[in-house]
Amino acid sequence: MSSSSPTTVLNSAIEFDARGIRIEGGPRVVLCASLFYFRLPREQWRARLEQVRDSGYTCVDVYLPWNFHETAPGRWSFEGRRDVAAFLDLAQETGLYVIARPGPYICSEWDGGALPAWLGLDPELRVRQNEPRFLAGVTAWFDQVLPLLAERQYPAGGTVIMVQLENELDFFDCEDRTGYVTALRDQAIRHGITVPLIACSGQGDIEGATGDVPGVVPACNFYPDDDSPDIEPEVRRYAELLSARGLPLLITETNRRHRTLRRLLASGASLIAPYLQSSGWNFGYTPSTGNWGTPANFMSHGYDFGGYVSSTGAERPEYTQAQVLARVIDTLGPRLALATSTVPGVRVSADFPTSSSPSALDLDEGGQLIAVPHLGGADTTDTAAGTAPGTAVVNGVPVAVAADSCPLMLVDVPLQTWGYDGTLTLASADLVAASDGVLTFSSEVPVTVVLDGARVEIPAPTAGAPERVTAGGLTLVAVMPSDAVRLRAAPIRQSAAPTWQSAAPIRQSAAPPTTVRAARRRPDGAPEQPAGSHELPPTLESIGVYRGRGTYRTTADLTDVDELLLVGAADIVDLSIDGRARPTIAGFGAAQRIDVREATGPVAVEAVVEIWGHANFDDARLPALRLGALRGLGTPWTVRDVTDVSALWSVRGHWAGLPTPVRVLGGWSSTRVGLPVTYTRDIRSDTASALHLRGVVEPLRVSVDDGEPRTVTAEDPWVLLPAGTHQVAVTLPHHPSGGGLGAELLGLEPVTGWSCSVQDDELLTRFAAEAGRAQDIRLPLALEPGEEAWLDVDLPTSDDGFVVRLDGEQIRVTGWAARDAGDDDEGDGECVGRVWVGDDDSDGDGDGDGGRPAFSGGDSNILWIPSGWSGLTLLVRGAAGPGNPELRTLRLESPDG
Repeated sequence: MSSSSPTTVLNSAIEFDARGIRIEGGPRVVLCASLFYFRLPREQWRARLEQVRDSGYTCVDVYLPWNFHETAPGRWSFEGRRDVAAFLDLAQETGLYVIARPGPYICSEWDGGALPAWLGLDPELRVRQNEPRFLAGVTAWFDQVLPLLAERQYPAGGTVIMVQLENELDFFDCEDRTGYVTALRDQAIRHGITVPLIACSGQGDIEGATGDVPGVVPACNFYPDDDSPDIEPEVRRYAELLSARGLPLLITETNRRHRTLRRLLASGASLIAPYLQSSGWNFGYTPSTGNWGTPANFMSHGYDFGGYVSSTGAERPEYTQAQVLARVIDTLGPRLALATSTVPGVRVSADFPTSSSPSALDLDEGGQLIAVPHLGGADTTDTAAGTAPGTAVVNGVPVAVAADSCPLMLVDVPLQTWGYDGTLTLASADLVAASDGVLTFSSEVPVTVVLDGARVEIPAPTAGAPERVTAGGLTLVAVMPSDAVRLRAAPIRQSAAPTWQSAAPIRQSAAPPTTVRAARRRPDGAPEQPAGSHELPPTLESIGVYRGRGTYRTTADLTDVDELLLVGAADIVDLSIDGRARPTIAGFGAAQRIDVREATGPVAVEAVVEIWGHANFDDARLPALRLGALRGLGTPWTVRDVTDVSALWSVRGHWAGLPTPVRVLGGWSSTRVGLPVTYTRDIRSDTASALHLRGVVEPLRVSVDDGEPRTVTAEDPWVLLPAGTHQVAVTLPHHPSGGGLGAELLGLEPVTGWSCSVQDDELLTRFAAEAGRAQDIRLPLALEPGEEAWLDVDLPTSDDGFVVRLDGEQIRVTGWAARDAGDDDEGDGECVGRVWVGDDDSDGDGDGDGGRPAFSGGDSNILWIPSGWSGLTLLVRGAAGPGNPELRTLRLESPDG
């Protein structure tokens, strides 16, 4: 167990070097599953941890969200479902290592990426920068959380083996990466963190993620197309780069499919941590808004990307694949853990789609492990690939390879360790057990074994019926993957056949769905908390709402006004003008034009604005997608006049001479396609105004009065201007095929005199938990746009809980259920999710005319009632859009259904 490269000692128990990870001297390949305490009921923590352990994975990675524990400025909570120390202790009891990821930024499609919403209230504070105001907040967070981690480091007090600082910083425009990461590192050291500190890159920029700070180990996140033939050479490149630094390749996030994970293993990964193998649920108002739509989305409350365990705890087929891969890793042990990545030493070809450059591992003690992926699958349209087994030729020997698989083939491996004085010249299937005289392989197709040059064929096994062949004094056994996972972990000795553990009891089929039409409607709605009077609409955060909603009211004079311009509204705006509901707006802060020709004179304006979640990723295309962006009504303006300003733009750039030519915006003709050209003109308005650039396709740059240029995108092609005369310069790449640009100037006056009231998430949750008078009703329930109904629903008894699927049209539903009090948890209610029932916004502009915005994550049409939780309270609100708001039925389904 030697290593030719220097060892990086970061903790006497945890060592890294170019050949891998050592834990107390023992070399390890670590399979790690994401498991998030904050996305699970506390009473399910132990079962989910045991589920990960039983999958064969040996580690969990866990984010610790800052804003989950600091619920308001200076108000900290580490109790109940927030008791992360108890979760870490359970991981230790379960026998799992832990990679802790305290941020301060975590992404994770979580509200604000875990950065508290109130940070955005300080205009001088810049998140994720080496900036004193932000770092002061980080210090307060680290002072709370790092001592908990320090106490639970391996091996002294727990099983925390690594601590990750930040998250994918190479995606973010950080001005001083070295200074910022150094500040985080120093705080970790100050709090006694001695296990390795790591920092992961999201797009392969190691320096961008770590700042090349000494003492911070680079890790990599890979999210390739599972069917790409080019995964291996990319991953090998990073393995080689890190090996040159005396470090292993740590993959802290990747896809969940084990066919892909096998390719990463063969390409040199010592840590493989597929993101979200164990799915969860976003309780409360904790999902984010993100940039996975066209261009934006709401994250669903179900947080599930198809990992081996569903949000509700059901095991999927990949769970078996996890167990098989874990058995291969255990069987090969240090040989595999000390292996180095390379390419096959023998020729490999295939008649099926496969890797463009297969990877191999030079095993310690000799031989190679070669990953041979069959990239054909059930959805393959190429009949040559199909779903039937293919044939690979390895060193001249044809072997069968199942579709949608990646066998880890062994070549020229000495067998003395396993009681045979010879060499395994080739094995075409996964070696899942080895003992004195017995080699057991897992496969769905025939297995080819070559021993000291003698070829042996093992027929394809069937479930429960292994195939055995004796050759050269060895017993060779082939079993189905479903049987391989039941092999006893202990070595098999003096037996010609493997033995199995008893099969897990067969779970009875899920109960049939139940349709619920009875409910009780409360006569009153939740109280509103007054939040003062304001000249202009304040952000919700500035009036104390970090999660929840607020109501804005005023009277506006719409005499001779045809439209309003609403700028910066987010996330969900239900707007009523003169008692008429307007289409629900979910435009992510983009300016929205609102037709008000049917209203005249002084009219009542009311807007209910709900925070879905703050952005978890920094995207400049829309205002609400910026990291740290605030929520609220934004600024409503009355539009007093509209003037076309498409003409009379002076041209600078290319060969334009003096005096400067004057053209329409975008009208310069040139052969210099793709090179920037600038159009300039003076624009005057007696009031504040908005310049609307029509026809924007590619992003362009706009500066006003020679100020700092800003980017204008097709998603929000507006520039606000103060009253007066301004020189506006528009710079764009010359694009003759891009269509014409136009410009119009809207003269604006702000709508003022607002009164506000708020309902934060805690107020709404308290009201949902209150028992009171209610009237029995039967569904369907029809509502007007903007009308609300509070419903209490009785649920039948269930040991497994329920998935509640809502059937209706143009309604938004928030659900709460009561947690049963336990020894370690409060028995109060909790929001179990929000659902927007209706057609998707087909035109993608977020103004509500086409339906709800895009959703990402898990199933966005369900609520989950965990086992042991009782009752269901629903806040049902009619949304303005196509169709009439109506809640028709509730459908109760088994979580495993």
